[in-house]
Amino acid sequence: MRFEGRVWRHGKHWLIEVPILDVMTQGRTRKEALAMIKDAIEALVNREAFEVDVYVGKGDRFEVGSRATPPLLALLVKRQRQMHGLSLADAARRLGRTSRNTFARYEQGKTVPTVEKLAELLAAVDPEHDLVLTRSRG
Repeated sequence: MRFEGRVWRHGKHWLIEVPILDVMTQGRTRKEALAMIKDAIEALVNREAFEVDVYVGKGDRFEVGSRATPPLLALLVKRQRQMHGLSLADAARRLGRTSRNTFARYEQGKTVPTVEKLAELLAAVDPEHDLVLTRSRG
């Protein structure tokens, strides 16, 4: 699984972001910015031996992914909830559950969602948007 990102020059720095994960950083060079986004995502996942791969695309596009999909999905679910200002209890309520542990298990990577469940989790935190899957260009 990969997530699309964008890198562009702004003044003396290169800005880089992965919007779906709400992660942004910068570097003095394009290469440094790509290394910084890798490091930022690995730090957010915070799991031993977890590694992000960066796939450089054309123009200002790139993708990030990992061979370890469950921790990356856990980060996605957590960051989406946080982006929308919801507590675990709020997210669980939107799923129709009374216990926040229902949602927390996905954020912690203890339970790996199916595609259907991932769509349901993301819809609970952001009902105005759909999960769109696309094939990688790379």
